[in-house]
Amino acid sequence: MTYSVAVSGASGYAGGEILRLLADHPDFEVRTVTAHSNAGQPLVAVQPHLRAYTHLTLQETTPEVLSGHDVVFLALPHGASGAVAAALPDDTLVIDCGADHRLESSTDWARFYGADHHGAWTYGVPELPRLSGTQRDRLAKTRRIAAPGCNASTVALSLAPGIRAGVIEEHDLVSVLAVGPSGAGKSLKAHLLGAEILGSANPYAVGGVHRHIPEIQQALRWAGADRPTISFTPVIVPMSRGILATSTARLVPGTDAAAVRRAWEDAYAGEPFVQLLPEGQFPKTADVVGANTALLGLAVDEQAGRVVVIAAVDNLVKGTAGAAVQSANIALGLTETTGLPVNGVAP
Repeated sequence: MTYSVAVSGASGYAGGEILRLLADHPDFEVRTVTAHSNAGQPLVAVQPHLRAYTHLTLQETTPEVLSGHDVVFLALPHGASGAVAAALPDDTLVIDCGADHRLESSTDWARFYGADHHGAWTYGVPELPRLSGTQRDRLAKTRRIAAPGCNASTVALSLAPGIRAGVIEEHDLVSVLAVGPSGAGKSLKAHLLGAEILGSANPYAVGGVHRHIPEIQQALRWAGADRPTISFTPVIVPMSRGILATSTARLVPGTDAAAVRRAWEDAYAGEPFVQLLPEGQFPKTADVVGANTALLGLAVDEQAGRVVVIAAVDNLVKGTAGAAVQSANIALGLTETTGLPVNGVAP
């Protein structure tokens, strides 16, 4: 069976990456693409690298245009997808790549995003460890999926195995991330101009105000934490895409290095896309460009009494579009890995 697909926000980075992955997916046929200010233009006029779609023209983003498809990917700005999604048929598989349906807590939503809270959908990080099983178990047959925030899923995948296994403490978690500016979207912003970021590293959303913090805490609660606290600091660096997240946590007293490593090995054994590197090896962002993989390196700092996890992710693939397609595969009963690359691009 071939599923008909519409992609909204197709002129942006996330929408473009979804389309790139779907071009090689044997079970999906992209029939409709929509945008806002670019509506009426050929898709390849704004996404010239997507030559498989020369026949498509960007349409207006309305429920009427998006309805009638088996699968709809919403790659819209935060706050824009809730109303559109509410007007789509219940039997349509809808994957929201924005933040509108990620958070269970309306209080957290109001504090970090404001506006109306549209409720939580099934979270689209299949490998995420929970107290019982993984998030994958909740994705089967759902028709509403919230794709993750790229920073949030990277940090959650880094720390959740230790929380679930009881080898790290849930308080005093620290994550510092080097991130590419594509995670901020395609719209023009002065602080993301090449002249501003080339040759510089620029921290932002410092001091507990980043919108991905409640999303991380929510995921860690699913893994068994009660009231986790995390200091989260992203830093824009001059690479177009990628995340290198360094996360540290206090060891539970009496825990040895073997038990720590076993927690992460057990969590991701057999996972095709989340892989723990051999002891003493650590990933770099170049290892995952274009791939739907999250590579993790793990160490125990005996002097500090902390676990150190370094994770590399392509923010546009495993961080967003790849997670969305992977979750859609599961929801439809397809082979989970269909259409998703594990091999990156080098050099």
